Amino acid sequence: MEKEQFYYDNKIVKMFLWATILWGVVGMLVGLLVALLFVFPGLLEFAGADNAISWLSFGRLRPLHTNAVIFAFVGNGIFLGVYYSTQRLLKARMFNDVLSRIHFWGWQAIIVAAAITLPLGFTSSKEYAELEWPIDIAVVLIWVVFAINLIGTILKRRQRHIYVAIWFYIATIVTIAVLYIFNNLEMPITAFKSYSVYSGVQDALVQWWYGHNAVAFFLTTPILGLMYYFIPKVANRPVYSYRLSIIHFWTLIFLYIWAGPHHLLYTALPEWAQNLGTVFSVMLIFPSWGGMINGLLTLRGAWDKVRENPVLKFFVVAITGYGMATFEGPMLSFKNLNAIGHYTDWIVGHVHIGALAWNGFMIAGIVYWLSEKLWKTPLYSRKLANTHFWLGTLGILFYAIPLYVAGFTQAFLWKQFNPDGTLVYGNFLETVTQVIPMYAMRAIGGTLYLTGFILLAINVIKTAKAGSKVEDELAEAAPLKKISGQRVAGEGLHTWLERKTVLFTILTTVAILIGGLVEIVPLILVKSNIPTIESVKPYTPLELEGRDIYIREGCNNCHSQMIRPFRSEVERYGEYSKAGEFVYDFPFLWGSRRTGPDVHRVGGKYNDNWHFNHMLDPRSTSPGSIMPRYSWLIKNDLNASNVEDKMEGLVTLGVPYSAEDISGAKQALLAQAKEIENNLRQDPEFVKNYSSSNIQNKEIVALIAYLQRLGTDIKAGKTALK
Repeated sequence: MEKEQFYYDNKIVKMFLWATILWGVVGMLVGLLVALLFVFPGLLEFAGADNAISWLSFGRLRPLHTNAVIFAFVGNGIFLGVYYSTQRLLKARMFNDVLSRIHFWGWQAIIVAAAITLPLGFTSSKEYAELEWPIDIAVVLIWVVFAINLIGTILKRRQRHIYVAIWFYIATIVTIAVLYIFNNLEMPITAFKSYSVYSGVQDALVQWWYGHNAVAFFLTTPILGLMYYFIPKVANRPVYSYRLSIIHFWTLIFLYIWAGPHHLLYTALPEWAQNLGTVFSVMLIFPSWGGMINGLLTLRGAWDKVRENPVLKFFVVAITGYGMATFEGPMLSFKNLNAIGHYTDWIVGHVHIGALAWNGFMIAGIVYWLSEKLWKTPLYSRKLANTHFWLGTLGILFYAIPLYVAGFTQAFLWKQFNPDGTLVYGNFLETVTQVIPMYAMRAIGGTLYLTGFILLAINVIKTAKAGSKVEDELAEAAPLKKISGQRVAGEGLHTWLERKTVLFTILTTVAILIGGLVEIVPLILVKSNIPTIESVKPYTPLELEGRDIYIREGCNNCHSQMIRPFRSEVERYGEYSKAGEFVYDFPFLWGSRRTGPDVHRVGGKYNDNWHFNHMLDPRSTSPGSIMPRYSWLIKNDLNASNVEDKMEGLVTLGVPYSAEDISGAKQALLAQAKEIENNLRQDPEFVKNYSSSNIQNKEIVALIAYLQRLGTDIKAGKTALK
C-alpha cells in the first residue's frame, strides 16, 4: 500500500518544553522558600513583625508549591512527552492543532489562576485539590480537550497495535477525569467559596482515594508511559519484556485504586476500609517493582552508554527513585510502620523521593534529549548536564535523608514516657526544636536541586540559540487497512486487544472503577459506618466563619485534627477522635502532618487571651516556635455578609440549621463575638494595647471561637489504649 506523507507537530512539543522549564524553576523556588521558613520563620516579614504579609505565610505558600510542582512542572512535562511520543507511536499528527493550542494555553491559564488565588487564601483545603470550584471546572474542561485530542489521534492512527506507553496514557486520561470530578464535587457559596459535598469520614476517604491516586495516575502512570517510550529510544534497545509490561499495566491500574485508605490508618475511618487499603497497598509492590525491573533491564547491554550519556544517568536514578518510593509506600501501609511514620517528616521525605528523583529526573532527561531533537543540534554542554545530574542527586540525598532522621526522631519523642507515666516531651514544641537542624539540611538539599535545574534551563536556552528553528517534522506511513475484528490466526489475546482501542479503554475504566466503588459506596450508604453522637451539634455562625478562616490560612498544613487511639496521643491531647464528631465538617480537616500539635481537643485548653497572643506572636506564648505570625487577623474586619448563604448551603448538604438559626445568624454571631471580646478584656495588658479597638468585629475573634469549640462536643476522658 502506498505510504502517506504527513507532519508531526513539533511546535506544540516546544511550547510544553518551555513551560516545563519555567514552572519547574518557579515551583522549586517556592518550595525552597517554604523550606527556609522552617529555619527562619520571620524570613518573609518584610514589613515588620506587626505587619506580616498574609499571602507570604507558610499556610498559603505550601499549597502553591505543591500545585506548582505537580500540575505546572510535572503536568507540562507529561504533556511534553505525551505529545512527542504519541505522534510517533501512532504514526499520526495530533488529532487537531487547535485543540492542542487550547490545551496548552488553557493549562497555563489554570496555573496562573492557581498562582493568584492560592496565596490570596481561596482554597478548598483538600491536599493536591485546593483549587476553588471555578478553576476546578476549567481543569475538567481542559482535561476533556486533552482527552479528545489524544483519543482522536488514536482513532486516526496508522499503527495497528497501540504500544505500552499508549496504554498508560489511556489509563491516565480516564482515571484522572473520574478522580478529579468526584473528589471536587462542591456546593458553591460565592465566586470563590464552596463546601465539599462530603463531610468528615466520608470526605476523608474520598479525598485520599483521590490524593493517593493523583500520585498514582498523574505522577506515576503517565511517567511510566514516558519511561516505556524514551528509555528504549535513548538506549536504542527494545523493552526488556513485553509480557512483563502487560502484567505491570493491568495489575498496577487495578490495585492502585484500592490503596487510598492506607493514608488513614488508626483514624476514625472504619476498620474494614483501613484493612482493605493495607492489603492492596502491600500487593502494589509487585507490579511497581515489575515496572522498575522492566525499565532497568531495558538497559541491559547499554550500561556503557549510561557512563557517557547524561540523559541515561537521569533515567537510571529516576527509575531507582521509583523503586525506592514504591517499596516504601507498601511498607508504610503496615500498621506498625504507619504508626511511626504518619504525621512525621518521614512522609515528606518519602514523597520527595518520588517527586525529585522519579518525576524530576525523568522529565529532566526527556527535556535534554528532546532539546537536541527539536533544535537539530547537539546539547550545548554535556558537562553542564552532568553537573546538573550530580547537583540534583546530592540535592535529593540532602533533602530526603535528614527528613527520614527527623521523622524517626519525631515519632520516638512523641511516644516517650517517664517511669511515672507522664510524657517525657509533654510540650510538643520540644520535639519541633530537636529537628530544626534537619530542616536546615533539607533547605540545603533543595538549594542544590534548584541550582541543578537552573543549569538545565541555561543549557537548553543555549542549545536553542545554537540550533535551527523548530519546524514540524515530515514523516510517512501507510494507512491502516481494515481487517476483521475477530482474532486472526496466531494473534495473542492481548495483541488483539491492542488494536481494539475502544474495548481497551472500556476495560481500563472498569479496572479503575472497581476499587473505588467497593470502598466508597458502602461508606456513604451504610449509616452504621459512622455512628452518630447526640451531643455533636453544628457550628455556630461565628464558629463557621472562624473555620473558614482556619481553612483560608492553611492551618491544616501543620495541625492535625485526628487523635489516634495511642496511649501517647491520648495522654498528650485527650480522648481519641470518633467518627461521629466530624459529621458537620465540610470539608474534613484531619491533616497529614504535625509541625504543630493536634488541635482536635484544643477547645477550652487555653483561654481566649492565649489564642489572641499566640496568633499575634507565637513566640510570646511558645518560645522557639516556628509558627508564622498572623497579625492581619487582628487588623482585618470580619466579613460575615455571606454567613446566611453558607448556612443555607450546608442545610442542602444535610446540616440541621433551622430557619430561625439562619435568620438570626448575624445577631448570634455578634453576641458570641461580644462575649469573646469581654473575655479578652479581662487581661489588663490587652486593655492597655487595645483600649479603643472594636475587636469583636475582627477576624481573630471568629478564629478564637472556632478553636475554642474544637473537641468540646463530647466529654474528654483518658482511655487505656495501645
